[in-house]
Amino acid sequence: MIAIVALLALCVFVVPGQEQRAPALDAAKKQAIVDEISTILNKNYIFADTAKKMEERVRERLKNGDYDKLFGAQEFAQAVSRDLGDVSKDRHLGFAYAPEAAANIRRLRSRNADEVKAAREKELAAARRDNFGFRKVERLPGNIGYLDFRAFQSPDQAGATGVAAMNFLAYCDAIIVDLRQNGGGSPAQIQLISSYFFGEPAHLNDLYYRAADTTENFWTLPYVPGPKPVGADLYILTSAGTFSGAEEFSYNMKNLKRATIIGETTGGGAHPTNAMIVQENFILRVPVGRAINPVSKTNWEGTGVTPDIPVPAPQAFDRAYAMAVEKLAAKAADTQAKGEFEWILVGLKAKTDPPRVAEKTLKTYAGVYGERKITFENGALFYQRTGPKYRLVPLTGTLFAVEGLDYFRVEFVVKDGQAVEIVGVYDNGDRQPSPRTK
Repeated sequence: MIAIVALLALCVFVVPGQEQRAPALDAAKKQAIVDEISTILNKNYIFADTAKKMEERVRERLKNGDYDKLFGAQEFAQAVSRDLGDVSKDRHLGFAYAPEAAANIRRLRSRNADEVKAAREKELAAARRDNFGFRKVERLPGNIGYLDFRAFQSPDQAGATGVAAMNFLAYCDAIIVDLRQNGGGSPAQIQLISSYFFGEPAHLNDLYYRAADTTENFWTLPYVPGPKPVGADLYILTSAGTFSGAEEFSYNMKNLKRATIIGETTGGGAHPTNAMIVQENFILRVPVGRAINPVSKTNWEGTGVTPDIPVPAPQAFDRAYAMAVEKLAAKAADTQAKGEFEWILVGLKAKTDPPRVAEKTLKTYAGVYGERKITFENGALFYQRTGPKYRLVPLTGTLFAVEGLDYFRVEFVVKDGQAVEIVGVYDNGDRQPSPRTK
């Protein structure tokens, strides 16, 4: 599956200069290409009636001479791909001149064991170097987990990395899964990651394949390595670029009411796809199946997954983090935990809506407070005790974050328009007052 995902990605892009190296296409070659595309679509495309309509469109265009002036292989392929897309409206379907990708597919499907081994090792090495798409796993303040990964690579190779990520997040009280740049991948990896979020068996999705007239069912796995964060609140971040398998993960979780989706409506691709070689150097991406959700009895093809909380993608993380903290704060039983969540929320509010403190006011804060010193330099306040200076960043009109010291803040106590005291505020709730001495 790793290889196929990589090859599909290659089909989308044109290598600079490849058009110049491509052979010119004569009428006979174009006819052969259209004939082979039609045969493949009618046999394999998920909707038989749409396959027939696509065949009719490209044959009509060929007959009418609409492709006559398109001599370059890449130019011709792009025109055919547009025509297929105009009929199908299927974002998984596409046609491209891609000789290198076609050669890789032939090697992977070769009967020569050495060729197959070399091709798979090359693809696997590239996937490993990319850490199978896993970019970041992190525990945020408030015991909130964050996972950013860009592909659902096949678990036969990427499973251990996925398990390691989920084990790291096992004891978080909430988890944010960032799929804003995830383009999809293997249904089996979706199944593996999803299984960590359920304590009981859950029916995730079904995939129907027309050519074989078979349906493949996907349930959560009966066993996954390590503890599972089944009690953690789950938030999924999406964008217009979230696609295919990443949409399935989001759609499954939404319909099972396991997660809150935050961000933008996703791309709208719900059809499993195979890459098929046409006339040696062209590749046709053919959607061969369709997802059938056990709850909705349909899928997200063409419509995308609608978020529960619609916000522009760049704002999705801050909104999710704030929601997670607010929900946990409402459930917190002790004062220290509530204080920790309040600390986080103050910082998040200032990040999304930065307060403006007048320069005139900032200058009144400058002074000496025992062994602590506040200076005003170049439009900003700086804090110094015995070591280096730290820039102060306003969180409110009187409360400031200390740049570089996440655990410490400075609060000014003001009377009659004059700062008379600063309080060193720590994230554990401790407060150390220092009256103004100069």
